[in-house]
Amino acid sequence: MIAARHLRTAALATLPALAAVHAAPAISTFGPLRNRVLPRLSGLGRPDHVALTFDDGPDFLSTPLFLTLLAQRATLATFFLLGTQVHRSPGLVRDIAAAGHEIGIHGWRHRPLLLRGPRATYDDLARVRDTVATITTRQPTLFRPPYGVMSGAAHVAARRLGLTPVLWTCWGEDWTARATPASVHRMVTRDLTGGGTILLHDSDCTSAPGAWRSALGALPRILDTCEQQGFRVGRLSDHGVPVTSRS
Repeated sequence: MIAARHLRTAALATLPALAAVHAAPAISTFGPLRNRVLPRLSGLGRPDHVALTFDDGPDFLSTPLFLTLLAQRATLATFFLLGTQVHRSPGLVRDIAAAGHEIGIHGWRHRPLLLRGPRATYDDLARVRDTVATITTRQPTLFRPPYGVMSGAAHVAARRLGLTPVLWTCWGEDWTARATPASVHRMVTRDLTGGGTILLHDSDCTSAPGAWRSALGALPRILDTCEQQGFRVGRLSDHGVPVTSRS
């Protein structure tokens, strides 16, 4: 009885430490610090290149419009897909891959990983990874956590699944109801540097209704600005960010 009490006391004493280890990676959410200390996680690549990434798709209403615009501009990008959206539009996932774009995963649902334990985190990432692989016949190798918040469990699960976490260096704040093409362009270019990774959204499934229109409207100007500054725009795999090789 005494031994059991000691074990229980010891277990309770370790809980704060375990919680701290689980939550510690969330500090990487702070962009300026992340860019300096964790350049690989931020998606910093070749200084002559900018990676263009989209989150929260695919969306049968909005994603085709982004694909059309990108095709017109002969530009490839990386799409971080949600499993729930993939399940709704598998044909659109195939369209993204067939156009030459890169597919990463964004979780099955857009839920904070800090609220999920190790097993739930692993199952979530494995489910969307395997679903995308079944549709495209190619396993994704890139992962972006919902809200850009990593956890200890997410790092472990990503390593086990052969996934490389990649966040961003600049974003358009295009998920808000007040966003406009002009504001999205301004936000992106304010922090745009060679080697940077741009975050936009091709879906409003976790944003204000119709918010994707501000990103779509800003995209031509963003591409023009990159061209004027001498940056090539493309996928993360063309960006010099090391990723895990998986067939």
